Amino acid sequence: MLLVPPPGPLRLLAIAALVNTLGNGLFYTSAALFYTRSVGLSPGQVGLGLTVAGLLGLLVGIPAGHLADLRGAREVLVVTLVLEAAAMSSFALVHGFPGFLAASIAYICVDKASNAVRQGLIASAFPAEERVSGRAYLRSVTNLGIGVGSAIAGVAIAIDTREAYVAMVLADALTYLGCAAVIARLPRREGAVRKAEEGGMLIALRDRPYLAVTAVGAVLNMHYVLLEIAVPLWVDRYTSAPRWTVALLFLLNTACCVLLQVRMSRSAHDVPSSARTQRTGGLLVAASCVVFALSEDRSAALAVGVLVVAALVNVAGELLQASGSWGLGFGLAPETSQGQYQGLYSTGFAAANMLGPVVVTATVIAWGTPGWLLMGAVFAAAGIVTVPVVAWAERTRALAA
Repeated sequence: MLLVPPPGPLRLLAIAALVNTLGNGLFYTSAALFYTRSVGLSPGQVGLGLTVAGLLGLLVGIPAGHLADLRGAREVLVVTLVLEAAAMSSFALVHGFPGFLAASIAYICVDKASNAVRQGLIASAFPAEERVSGRAYLRSVTNLGIGVGSAIAGVAIAIDTREAYVAMVLADALTYLGCAAVIARLPRREGAVRKAEEGGMLIALRDRPYLAVTAVGAVLNMHYVLLEIAVPLWVDRYTSAPRWTVALLFLLNTACCVLLQVRMSRSAHDVPSSARTQRTGGLLVAASCVVFALSEDRSAALAVGVLVVAALVNVAGELLQASGSWGLGFGLAPETSQGQYQGLYSTGFAAANMLGPVVVTATVIAWGTPGWLLMGAVFAAAGIVTVPVVAWAERTRALAA
């Protein structure tokens, strides 16, 4: 369960994460309805705008991380959070597609930059042996904040007026400023900033083993899209389970993430153990795909039971894969270039989030059970290759030393 950490960087980062993700929960939950019911966009326009913005957002992670290496992650993150507040506020002025596209590009680009810098800040704020556990605690707090924010956003959705939706937008913008104020209180770590001549902005992109580890992690990170996109559509189209089952599965996932993420992260205490942890996580996600497929053509009660089992197996895989991924992302990156490397690693995650909906709808929803089995095979393969790919990356670092 979540406990309040002692005074120090983890407590400040946790407060910042709770404030920020509370606002994210407010906005993300109501955003789709705000775009369509208040701004007047079609679902196709929303999808196009977010896709264009997402593609451009892939370009900012590495430069932002490099800037954090040069200027300090704390300082750069404060700036990006203030910019996020401004970008989020701009949605309140949107009344059509051109404005929506401009606001989306501004917000998503600065959000991806902020996410990249935040990972570099975690690397600089904690010693190496505490990074995975610290990141796990922050993820638990993140899920708690989003859950509370989502519940509050339900009120705005029930009111269903432009004023209510705009209030969610502006409240989220304020949380970015609150987060920036908390981050500014973090102590500046000596040695956290490196000289510009120690490498360059492309040093991470030239690291082929790290690129391979990032690519494998990106494939495995598509498991987040399963619960967000594939499962709701699967329940509605292929099973006899009532639609409220989707909410039950989301609640179950959130509760497990809040209560168990820190405990599950203990298996990833160094690079080799992180590789094994990610492998196990990938295999569990693969197994959950098989179980989800078994919910088709069942009675309503049995379908709900099978879906709950599948969701539990899936969240166990999610928690382990996330823990292993953090250990690899931090552990294989040079200490002098953590910001840039975390920018690359977070770009892989962003690519998975962008491509994942297309992949899972083209397989699971289009093909049904064979689609689940194909996705399971993909996750299993990515999990299995993790260990040899990571071993290659470790060998290259040993030779360089």
